[in-house]
Amino acid sequence: MSISVDVIVKRADKIYYEGELVSGIIQISASTDVKHEGIILTMEGAVNLQISSRNAGIIDAFYNSVKPIILVNSTCEISSGSRIPAGITQIPFQIPLKAKTNRTLYETYHGVYVNICYTLRCDMKRSFLSKDIQKTQEFLVQCKHSILPSVRETRGVEINLTPQSILGNTLGAPDFHLAGKLDSTYCNISRPFKGHLELKKCSVPLRSLEIQLVRVETCGCAEGFAKESTEIQNIQIGDGDLPLNTKIPIYMIFPRLFTCPTLVEHNFKIEFEINIVIIFENDHHITNNFPIILYRD
Repeated sequence: MSISVDVIVKRADKIYYEGELVSGIIQISASTDVKHEGIILTMEGAVNLQISSRNAGIIDAFYNSVKPIILVNSTCEISSGSRIPAGITQIPFQIPLKAKTNRTLYETYHGVYVNICYTLRCDMKRSFLSKDIQKTQEFLVQCKHSILPSVRETRGVEINLTPQSILGNTLGAPDFHLAGKLDSTYCNISRPFKGHLELKKCSVPLRSLEIQLVRVETCGCAEGFAKESTEIQNIQIGDGDLPLNTKIPIYMIFPRLFTCPTLVEHNFKIEFEINIVIIFENDHHITNNFPIILYRD
């Protein structure tokens, strides 16, 4: 005898907003009639935090004081104990997406040290002689408004990079001047990130000009906080020795699961940065960092 359970949400993109009904079907495929003791559907949403092993000094304090932050936890009975006939059976469901009391829903986000995840879990209870069956399906939550105060203004950033203007990794750097502009450091997450760069002069040929999107995740407790930066994506906008005084456009789409509106909360933060990376033919690297704020209209 074989039996499988699947949770299928109605929307193809699996995106829902707070206050909406998450609807779909529970599909049960069985080779023979199956008796069960009840089918339960549970909606769960949580922020899960962890700390890099490099921050060993605060790990014990962190895990003793911070547990997953539960945002949603609701349950509904789909079916009481009965018998499922052989073949394919589809049972419709609807369950409201609503935050727990004194909690706020955040957008779905898959990070390295911070994860915000929403799931539907179907449990089919069976007799003690048979194993219970469980199936979990993730769905996505988007916020119609940013958690931060709404940002409407556009703040462009002029870029003028020279060995003298950059601190840190300029020892042995060739003489160069990279100019340009980032259209805004306040970015609507559903729109592309734009700007342009222009090489004014360079004493050594370039090998590559790149734009990096970086997430900066902070989590911890009163005893201490750990801050880690990890690369989300890297886009090469210039390959090889670039012609001088030529505008090179910047056009980058924010990836859906690995970015979210900027979040600053008591136990965690999710922030983002743009790195401009210049790689010279002699393997010298120059990196300059620009913090950005993401929001959603």
